[in-house]
Amino acid sequence: MERVKVTRNYQVTIPASIRNRLGIHEGDILEFYVEEDRIVIKKVLTVRPRIKLGRKLTIEEIERDIERGLNESSH
Repeated sequence: MERVKVTRNYQVTIPASIRNRLGIHEGDILEFYVEEDRIVIKKVLTVRPRIKLGRKLTIEEIERDIERGLNESSH
């Protein structure tokens, strides 16, 4: 078990040992929910589209990826 302090802005730092064990990286999405008197944090597995450098994108591809990102962030 590890302990962390809540900052003035209600932020906490996930200890490195836990980040490493769960493979949490900058930009990952986490879900928080309450189970009885506990806060549960779950890493959300998402497949993010990657844009290959040097490849031209169509307007349709750009709009599709924006829509996918908006849907992903609203869940």
